[in-house]
Amino acid sequence: MYKALRPWLFRAPPETAHKGALVALRALGLLPAGARAKMPRLPVTTLGLALDNPLGLAAGFDKNGCALQGLAALGFGFLEVGTVTPRAQPGNPRPRLFRLPEQRALINRLGFNNDGMDRLAARLRAARPAVPIGVNIGKNRDTPLPRAVDDYRLGFAALAPYADYITVNLSSPNTPGLRALQEPEAARELLGALYEDRSALERRSGRRVPIAVKIAPDFAPEALESLLGVLKEVACDAIIATNTTVARPGVAHLRTAEEQGGLSGAPLNIRAREVISYIFNRLPEIPIIGVGGIVDAEEAWRHLLAGASLLQIYTGLIYEGPGLVRAILTGLGERVHATGHDDFARALSAARRNLSSGEAPNMIKLS
Repeated sequence: MYKALRPWLFRAPPETAHKGALVALRALGLLPAGARAKMPRLPVTTLGLALDNPLGLAAGFDKNGCALQGLAALGFGFLEVGTVTPRAQPGNPRPRLFRLPEQRALINRLGFNNDGMDRLAARLRAARPAVPIGVNIGKNRDTPLPRAVDDYRLGFAALAPYADYITVNLSSPNTPGLRALQEPEAARELLGALYEDRSALERRSGRRVPIAVKIAPDFAPEALESLLGVLKEVACDAIIATNTTVARPGVAHLRTAEEQGGLSGAPLNIRAREVISYIFNRLPEIPIIGVGGIVDAEEAWRHLLAGASLLQIYTGLIYEGPGLVRAILTGLGERVHATGHDDFARALSAARRNLSSGEAPNMIKLS
């Protein structure tokens, strides 16, 4: 059905179509639980969270947490909202979101448009779906970089009480200067402050909120190595790899590719897997949430083989529709069954061990 509707949806500007999708998802969230389709289960425990399956929704789709019940009804194992900033902000001028349909890709320069941390906290306090929720936090555009830590601490204080994990977004290409926070000293200062705040929250409430760090795909190997050293030093709970790319793999010949912003979707899949593999081979003890170019079950499995423990999708939903969730989970279930293991984590470990050198989905080449 979605394939038939997509040409009509794509006649509307991308942001208009996206708002319409959120309205439909809010309506879906009103259906009784018994009326929703059952999804394949692939139970997995990561970050201390018991998930029905390893597939999540990436940040950016529902920045303000307006349609969480409906999104949960699609069958996701977890959802991530945001990026949210301390103060509401409109983001960059329009147009700022561009489709590349033949490549199943998007370019966006939205710029952290969101309602602010207080409104998101109120929504999460009032109603939460029965799946784990991550909250992705960032700094306001007009906050000077030397004061960025203050914005992240404000976001953590306001939202950690309602989050199952917090993601620290250091890697959006659409807020000027933000990626400088991936430099080792800046990252060490920021994460050190947040870990202090997390410890204080744990003493008060007894809850330990995991902190994930979302990184860019555009690192040179030596720069990524330096950041990974910091993440190991501070005992980072998880790494989300990756954000959108400022490179234009496979789309540079298109006129739309000249637009500024981050590229997401199918053209990002190889680079995302390279970064995942690089991290996994150096820090196998830190869980990786793989995101970037997952448009079908095969690509989801490749991300897992490369080293991801969990997955997230966003752009794939735009092109494949809500049925993508079931398609990926069904395909992953078939691949798990083929290993001879019923347990997802054991099946994945066995599949990684059995890789032949010719398959090489767990690439470690970066350039």
